[in-house]
Amino acid sequence: MKKILFWVIAMLFIISPVGILVLQSFTSPGSWTAFSLYGWRGLFETTRLLEATGTSLTIGFFVTVINIGVGMSAGKALALYTFHGKTAVDTLFVMPLLVPILAITFGVHIAMIRIGLADTGLGVILIHLVPTVPYSIRIFRNGYVSLGRRMQEQAETLGASAGRTFFDIELPLLKPSVQSVIFLTFVISLSQYVITSIIGGGTVVTLAMVYFPFLDSADTTLIAAFSIWFAVLPLLFYITAGAVFRLLPYRRKSGRRELF
Repeated sequence: MKKILFWVIAMLFIISPVGILVLQSFTSPGSWTAFSLYGWRGLFETTRLLEATGTSLTIGFFVTVINIGVGMSAGKALALYTFHGKTAVDTLFVMPLLVPILAITFGVHIAMIRIGLADTGLGVILIHLVPTVPYSIRIFRNGYVSLGRRMQEQAETLGASAGRTFFDIELPLLKPSVQSVIFLTFVISLSQYVITSIIGGGTVVTLAMVYFPFLDSADTTLIAAFSIWFAVLPLLFYITAGAVFRLLPYRRKSGRRELF
């Protein structure tokens, strides 16, 4: 019964909307039966589409890498260690989610103008860390809480170095957390429109800046094709990242490498 209910809900809220979107992208405007590539032709004729896609992928990549590094370090410290002011630090990490992002962005924009990071890709990468890092820290903190310290202490007792402990124990067991951070961070970064336009100043053009103006259009076929293009990028990024992680050796046993 639960399985049937799951598939009914999935069909109503996930499969059916996606299927309708795909169908609409391959039909003529105003028709559900006439096959046409009008929407996809219009999509690829859009000015700066490929450039914006490449920019979004580049920014998303660096934002994701920084999130993994910062989130894993801060999450481990908050989960496994006790230090003075820990509660205050934990609260401080959540503050960007409680304060309106526009208020932060305008303040940061002034500082970036002074140091020369406004209207640059680096500035956009840094501002994208504001709405993403708090989630990464929380995800990795929960991952390290579940992991605990016992296996790490055992590895240290057996003489394993910090690097060996990380690659052989922590990273494999934190794989679900890493996957969650990769997907969530890239989706949030990809969808940022306002803060990107403010910090980027129109010089750094991402896919969101090309996509969102189309929402005012009455051309539903073109919007459907654009929406699919916009949604496929996080999936491709996630799949590529997963393939890369599968190539990382994390344990050696009997002279051979095992991959996760």
